[in-house]
Amino acid sequence: MKLSIPFIIETFKNAMGAVPVTLSLAVVPFLIGRVLAFLLALAQINKVRFFGRFASVYVSIIRGTPAVVLVLLLYNTLPGQLSAFFKAIGSDFNVYRQIPGIAYAYFIFTLTATAFLIEIFRSAIGSVDKGQLEAAYTIGLNPFQAYTRIILPQAITLAMPNLCNLLVVLVKNTSLAFMMTVKDLTQTAKLGAALNYRYAESYIVILIIYVIICLSIEGISKVIENKLAYKVR
Repeated sequence: MKLSIPFIIETFKNAMGAVPVTLSLAVVPFLIGRVLAFLLALAQINKVRFFGRFASVYVSIIRGTPAVVLVLLLYNTLPGQLSAFFKAIGSDFNVYRQIPGIAYAYFIFTLTATAFLIEIFRSAIGSVDKGQLEAAYTIGLNPFQAYTRIILPQAITLAMPNLCNLLVVLVKNTSLAFMMTVKDLTQTAKLGAALNYRYAESYIVILIIYVIICLSIEGISKVIENKLAYKVR
């Protein structure tokens, strides 16, 4: 079947309207996860008994579980079990109506982002020469000052390539949000394809938009990485 250029243009316009949702599904979990991930990474490095062990187990489980399986478990299975529980105790709370699909998406993507961020931060902080931390203590800095002024600036610079890769992965994983009835980029294009029976054009459009987004992230990340590297010299 011949590709319809007018339909591609129209689909592109419609899909671009869903780009903010797609970006939020990647950026918000990234921003939320980095705080918790940094603390858990420090717990691992400093061998804090409970939290360090928890971080290790958490990373192993989440990194070993495909994102689509998390969606099936937490969105398709868990709400049904919760609904049965509320019904059993005589409550009329409707999980499907009260909790929107996008809330599940944010939660699932945050779980994934946090696990990968823990490893990124742990590796980056561990790459900074330990002698610098000892030197910071020698001149009278407390642990908070030592990390924020000396260790973190270097660790973030080292982590930038991996942080960029993670953000790209998160953007691509947002394509699973359509399984949770979220009207993101993929869902918008799929709806247009189903209504007009032009799946090839719709899938080409979302491919192009995802590539543009990911290339933009890589470009911005490279600029930030160069600026950070210049500051820590």
